[in-house]
Parts: sequence; C-alpha cells; structure tokens
Amino acid sequence: MKDSNTLQIKAKPFIKWVGGKGQLLSQLEAALPKKLYTEDFTYIEPFVGGGAMLFFMLQKFPNIKRVVINDINSTLTNAYKTIMDSPNRLVQMLKKIEKEYLSIKDENAKKDFYLQLRKKFNEEVLDNLTKTTLLLFLNRTCFNGLYRENSKGKFNVPFGKYENPTICNEEVIYADSELLNRFDVLILNGDFEKIASSIESNRISFIYFDPPYRPLNATSSFNSYVKVAFNDEEQIRLGDFLHELDRKVGVYWMLSNADCSAKNSEDSFFETIYGDFHINRVFASRAINSNPTKRGKLTELLICNYLPEEYDMTAAENIAPYNPISLNHAHKRTI
Repeated sequence: MKDSNTLQIKAKPFIKWVGGKGQLLSQLEAALPKKLYTEDFTYIEPFVGGGAMLFFMLQKFPNIKRVVINDINSTLTNAYKTIMDSPNRLVQMLKKIEKEYLSIKDENAKKDFYLQLRKKFNEEVLDNLTKTTLLLFLNRTCFNGLYRENSKGKFNVPFGKYENPTICNEEVIYADSELLNRFDVLILNGDFEKIASSIESNRISFIYFDPPYRPLNATSSFNSYVKVAFNDEEQIRLGDFLHELDRKVGVYWMLSNADCSAKNSEDSFFETIYGDFHINRVFASRAINSNPTKRGKLTELLICNYLPEEYDMTAAENIAPYNPISLNHAHKRTI
C-alpha cells in the first residue's frame, strides 16, 4: 500500500452519500458517552453509509479495540472492502477513467459516456474492483452526488453536467485505506440486526445508528438507497432492536433520525417509540434536495440510551432543548 504519511491527509468519506454526518460531527461528539475517553471499547455502525462518523471515531479514539461496520447495500460494503484491500489498483483504474472522461469536451458526449458506464454498472456482472471504480465515477459525475436505486435495484440517477469533477481523490483513498487497516475493520453486509453478534460481554460497546430517515411529509418520500424501502414498519423494528440492546450490560447507543414532530406537532412517531430514552434536537444542514429552496438548516433528533452529560444544551446555534411528550426516567443510564 502507498505510504500516506501517517494520515497527514485526513481520512474522510470517499463517497458522497445522502444523510452524511459531516456537518453534525461536533454535535455528535459532544453527546458521546464519557466512558469512551477512559476505557477500551468496541465501535459499531449498522448503517455506515458514507462513513463520516466512522472516520471521525477512528481518528478520535485510539483506544477502540474492535470496529464493526454494516450496510444493507452490498455495492457500498464492497467499496469499503476494495479501499481497504486494493487501494493502489483502485487509484490506477480511477485515474484511467478520469483521464478518459475529462478529455471529452462536448457535454452531450460526456453524458453518453456517463450513461454507457451507468448501464455497465447496472447490467454487467463485475468484480468488486471494477464495480467500486464505476460506483465512485458515477458518484462524482451524477446529479447532486446522489445514490439511489429504483424498484429493480438499478442505479438511476441522471447525468450531473459537472465540467471538471475530481473522480480520483487518491489522497483520501490512501488515508481511508490506512485507517481501515490500522483498526482491522470488520465489514458486514446485511440487515442492521446482524451486528448483534458483534457485541462482546468483556468490553463496552458504542453503537451509532444512522438509518434512512423517516420522511418529514408525504412529498419527501426518499427514505431508502436500495430497492427495499425503510418504511415505518422498519423504523418500529429498529426501535424494538434498540430496546433489546438497552437491556445488555455495557452497550451504549446513539440514534439519529428526522424530527417529524417539528414539521407536524401531532406526529409523535419517534416520541412514542423512544419515549424511554433521552431525546434531543440538533440543527443540521440538508445539502441534497431537488428543490434548492428546501435546502438549509432543519432540526434532527438525536436519541441516546444514556444521559449525555457533556452535551452543551446552551449552544443554541447548534442544539435545541427538546422535551418529549412521554418520558420514563426509571431505567435511563447516567454515565
């Protein structure tokens, strides 16, 4: 593997992913369990997505002893494996496709090139290296850097019309690869409940859940990046799973999701599911929306099965105090 000078280039997401937590990291950090700063622990992400929180945690906490990430999107998890195992070959292939793409000056010809590779990505049986190369190419050249699949599981995002996109960010690829290998990250592909077997009884576990967000209204129905939608039934199943995890000794979890009640005061969906836990609002910027007027700051929910004592509730510009409609403080953990 190429020497990345001990991560002088900061590791960060190698792919743009809807719902990425890059803008929320300082607020998530403020709400972390204090035990993470004093004890060895296992870090787990069942919905890893673009990995902003993952790369932050791995650079922040050298005392992480085990790392497990999971996502239901096999193309994404294979991309993590490719970056971990074959960064040199990936960079070579990306540079080749970048050179070819940028040599095309006519926009219509670029679009044809894009559509040709999108068809190859969707219809041909490809090895992981080629699939990851095409994934990153499409991610850098499609509209808004959006990953989306139709009901048949085909990537269907249109051409993005960018004049000079960076298709091969080799510094980030090498930095990410070094960090993933440093912690020997275990990469799983499947349902979020798959991570349950990774919880160890002899060490505390911190699990960050960032599932597809529940739509704020009927028109904002994009809540899945694969052909199977993460609907209300799935949200409830996730809530049941988190209640099960709460009963395990040494398991601390944090969950992000949409603040539906801010849009509709009568929508108490998450308050009903998570009323036994600590619920707060955080301000987040939404960068991806087909309508630019709907981008900007919205509140999101941050739910924990512990009391985040270091949470600066006076930082009004970032965190808004929230009083859920139903709270049972009997079993809540203080750390």
